Amino acid sequence: MALLEVESLGISFGGLRAVDNFNISVEKEQLYGLIGPNGAGKTTIFNLLTGVYKPDKGTIVLDGESMVGKNTIDINKAGIARTFQNIRLFKDMSVIDNVKVGLHNHHSYSTLSAVFRLPSYYKVEKEIREKAMELLKVFGLENEHDYLASNLPYGKQRKLEIARALATDPKLLLLDEPAAGMNPNETGELMDTIRFVRDNFHMTILLIEHDMKLVSGICEELTVLNFGQVLAEGKTSEVLNNPEVIKAYLGE
Repeated sequence: MALLEVESLGISFGGLRAVDNFNISVEKEQLYGLIGPNGAGKTTIFNLLTGVYKPDKGTIVLDGESMVGKNTIDINKAGIARTFQNIRLFKDMSVIDNVKVGLHNHHSYSTLSAVFRLPSYYKVEKEIREKAMELLKVFGLENEHDYLASNLPYGKQRKLEIARALATDPKLLLLDEPAAGMNPNETGELMDTIRFVRDNFHMTILLIEHDMKLVSGICEELTVLNFGQVLAEGKTSEVLNNPEVIKAYLGE
């Protein structure tokens, strides 16, 4: 059974059908791409998957459990984490504290131990800090752990957002244009990082991306969206050579 199964998903805004009869099946530990021209409905689908929007039809099943009707917090706890097209960090917090926010989803201590700083509080906080540093090392951010997130270069802010998403221990990681604003060297590093995350965290990754070098370099399968509907889907090489895709997406 696939990790993510979406069938007949749809939503309208003001009478306009933004997404209609969207279907996708993503296997465990797969790197799957969702592409399409601006306004095709890609980010709307991510918002549906994470509970920001409620679909007016269709099903979303993660690892056998329905996500429809759940709020964003419960969906995250169920195993879906995401990054955003426009980076959303806690910019007035340190790099490590951004990651610790995600880790607190799976670590807890009583209010009493927190208020009175009992040994159990310090034990949990030590575990969280150690795990946060491990994640930062994956992204080469350990030396900047005490920097304000806003003081990181743009490319490293992108990496920090992925690290924070991973801190919630997801089953499925949604990346919304992770290479946006990156130079070619940063994009190459990002490709290596995404592969590392998939292979070493056994992570399933669904990404939206416009950088075709990144898409063709890491995605095993693609779905192409146009005007809220699936235009093509399948193996990456086959989809990118589809004449309809070239015409609609590449503008040729």
